[in-house]
Amino acid sequence: MLTPKEFTQAFPAFQKIPAQLMRDMLSISRTQAIPSGARIYAEGDGCTAIAFVLSGEIRVYKVGETGREITLYEIGPGETCILNASCILAHTTYPAHAVAASNVDVLLVPSTVFRRLVTENEVMRDFVFALLSQRLSLVMELVEEVAFGRVDERLIGYLIEKSENNSLDTTHQKIANDLGTSREVVSRLLKDFERKGQVRLSRNSITLLKR
Repeated sequence: MLTPKEFTQAFPAFQKIPAQLMRDMLSISRTQAIPSGARIYAEGDGCTAIAFVLSGEIRVYKVGETGREITLYEIGPGETCILNASCILAHTTYPAHAVAASNVDVLLVPSTVFRRLVTENEVMRDFVFALLSQRLSLVMELVEEVAFGRVDERLIGYLIEKSENNSLDTTHQKIANDLGTSREVVSRLLKDFERKGQVRLSRNSITLLKR
């Protein structure tokens, strides 16, 4: 069983939660290791638990009628999925797809326990509302990008223009500043490019593989 100290190291926001409540939550929850590439949710699945990410990364995305995928956001350590939370709180099904983008370790809190914690505990409510605000901002940026910007095309052009010998040493924030968008949008698009085999990403470096 995960200890309170281990959980609050991954989720500092919960350091103020009452000790007994923390122990009760952890005693009824379980940890699970999810291998890279494994499906976590498909659109229409029910949500019997909410996953708090301890390590690794989860990609949340939608699939269009043509099969084209678009990343909504990615979830890392110290975060959970707001669509997962919404699914539980609203008693609905999961409205997207979620897959492990790397090897992932999660704490699975049963849906009944999560609903009670949101209802009775201010720390949990604040955590969920803060996450909702953050994700809503990212999704609004995504809508703007898709509807008006075609940032993906601008980003490819930028990489080609700025690279030397198909390599570019820079940061995602620097690219975002140059393109007039957010770092999160740039990071999401670059990871999409990497999945398609167009680029290879490393720390502060991008290598173009094909154009």
